[in-house]
Amino acid sequence: MPHHLLTSTPPSGNGTAGDGADGTPAPTHRRPVPARRSLIALFAILLVAWVGVAGVGGPYFGKISEVATNDRSSFLPESAESTRAQEIIDRFSDDDYVPAIVVLENTDGLTDDDSVALDDVAKELDDDGLLAADASPVIPADDGDALQLILPVSSDTTADDVEKIRDVIANTFPTANAADAAPDESGNVATPATVADVYVTGPAGFAADLTEAFAGIDGILLLVALIAVFVILVIVYRSPLLPVIVLFTSVAALSASIFVIWHLADAGILLINGQVQGILFILVVGATTDYSLLVVARFRDALQTERDRVRAGLAALKGVAEPIAASGGTVIAGLLVLLLTDLASTRALGPVAAIGIVVAMLAALTFLPAALIIVGRAVFWPFRPQVTTAEVGLRKKGMWARIAGGIAARPRLIWIGLVILLALPLIAVPQFKASGVAQSEFVLGESEARDGQDVLAEHFPGGSGTPTQVVLDANELSTAAEAVGRLGGVGSMTVAAEDSPSGTIGIDEDGKLQPPQGGPGSGAPDAAGGSAAIDPTEVDGQVLLEVTLSDAADSLAAETTVTEIRDAVHDIDAHALVGGQTAVDLDTNNTAEADRTLAIPIILVVITVILILLLRSLFAPLLLVVLTVLSFGTALGVSALVFNHLIGFDGADPSVPLYAFVFLVALGIDYNIFLMSRVREESLHLGTRRGVLSGLVATGGVITSAGIVLAATFAALAVIPVMFLVQLAFIVTFGVLLDAILVRSLVVPALVHDIGRAVWWPWRKGIPRD
Repeated sequence: MPHHLLTSTPPSGNGTAGDGADGTPAPTHRRPVPARRSLIALFAILLVAWVGVAGVGGPYFGKISEVATNDRSSFLPESAESTRAQEIIDRFSDDDYVPAIVVLENTDGLTDDDSVALDDVAKELDDDGLLAADASPVIPADDGDALQLILPVSSDTTADDVEKIRDVIANTFPTANAADAAPDESGNVATPATVADVYVTGPAGFAADLTEAFAGIDGILLLVALIAVFVILVIVYRSPLLPVIVLFTSVAALSASIFVIWHLADAGILLINGQVQGILFILVVGATTDYSLLVVARFRDALQTERDRVRAGLAALKGVAEPIAASGGTVIAGLLVLLLTDLASTRALGPVAAIGIVVAMLAALTFLPAALIIVGRAVFWPFRPQVTTAEVGLRKKGMWARIAGGIAARPRLIWIGLVILLALPLIAVPQFKASGVAQSEFVLGESEARDGQDVLAEHFPGGSGTPTQVVLDANELSTAAEAVGRLGGVGSMTVAAEDSPSGTIGIDEDGKLQPPQGGPGSGAPDAAGGSAAIDPTEVDGQVLLEVTLSDAADSLAAETTVTEIRDAVHDIDAHALVGGQTAVDLDTNNTAEADRTLAIPIILVVITVILILLLRSLFAPLLLVVLTVLSFGTALGVSALVFNHLIGFDGADPSVPLYAFVFLVALGIDYNIFLMSRVREESLHLGTRRGVLSGLVATGGVITSAGIVLAATFAALAVIPVMFLVQLAFIVTFGVLLDAILVRSLVVPALVHDIGRAVWWPWRKGIPRD
């Protein structure tokens, strides 16, 4: 970075500061700006162009959700066992559906009206075209207090269909969980057939709840983030106009990013989910605002030494272009490492976020400078900067000058003490449980599907309606069923049989076929009865064994059972494949853990290499990377304590630490690039020790402000009631503040000051001795 934020020459003329267009007197002496009118015309064109971009991209804010999916199975690699199993499972049925499980609970005892009403609901839904296949028979619980009905709904319209199903149920049952029954077209509310609690749960129910949770991602999330940024900017600049211009820069960048990403997703090039969508919104707003803060700081300082607004704007642009490009490039390089991962949602985050960063840099380096130059000093109203005689050398006044003085007095005590403090929370890092969470825990707050799952587990096997599916050689069916049936977490088993009235026949733990069973994968007796002589359906010599687990299908205990099932059937048939929803969850978690193990070290290597090239040093980049990793570890340890003991989260998705690492390390290095590139320039004429103090004073305010802005935008993710985003919001928010306020402001400067000129080893040429 150029060093004119700290040192300057006297103003280039006499009289009151002004730039002509602001109504101030023209200077008496100044260098001519080549093609001034042409430059102003170019800036005006840039403004109009970006306004057009915002206008074109704006409507896509509400459309991007249309190309996002939250189906976990769609993100798995083709090599995943559950993916390969599903390809074969689809051959056993032409129907493509997701099971919605309706569970009715009447603790006063079931009545005939309960069963009749539930059966009538199934008929009504079928008449309305809301079912993708025949519903199961109504299945009573052994304890006589609950009924179960499995409704196959289309996988293409799951959330909408579940919402309609819940409306029908709310009109049929005046239950506690659906008390506000919707009126019909005549305005009448249906007379209830029975009094009971009824819930829609299962995979379709959870998918609908998750879709509803993400519904505010393009509304309330963006609004909260923009309000937070606006408030911070008003406090920082004490100007009503400048925050508006900076926010428009962010919104324009986000509009352009969404426009590009929507078309890529619509073409099938990118596969995004609600999490990636929310991160995109936050990242673009935060990054654009951060870059804008640097541009504004340079422009304001340039106006204090330069009367002409065009010359000041060009000087500011020249001063920020290289560091913004370097820092943005570092972030992009780190993000693109995610292209090496297997989980499609993680892999998509790389290019999606990289596109956002590229557009953020373009907006901050084109639209914002153009707006600042055209508006001039008025943009800072009512505190317009005036041309003054700047301080030469290290500033003696202000908070950052005092901090620099404290570091100069006791650098070793400061960095050693703070490193010890940062290291203490590392003890809690092993407590960060990131092996996955139950699907029922994804949505925070109220969830009908979660409540229904709890009721289902009280009266039926936990995996009812969501069986684990095993495709295996027909000749090995009996042996495999016997091996699986002996496992502790298995409730019951059925085999697909197209000639059975229910589509299945039972098979006991001894591997013997039983009379036909009721409902797709339910394992319950078929009301129509049947004959055990019915043979299982065979496709290419394979049969489909469906295993109902004792534990809830989305639980970690169920995943453990699926692992045991795989071990058991693979010993019998090496080509057997185990799929189903629980297997999808298991494969997703395993893939995410493998991605995390792969990506983190590669990101570290990539960022270290870039830092070596930027800082022209081997020693300094290693120090910065180590400190940034330490900061990440501290944030993770503190988060483990907060999640486990204060909030009460049962665990975390395996991708949470990876996402947090990507943003904390990339963005933490981002701030260190701004600081250390400035320190190196200052060191060239002041020496390393004075240079680091000078660089700290010059960049302290703007980088700390940028850190607060970025932390505020990531904190906005917490308004979406999804555990993944709330956890990511806390880790990144805490980590960014920790890095910007403590590590970058105190630890790095103190350590560099203590080491001195040796920090630039081996390329110390040109740096004077301290």
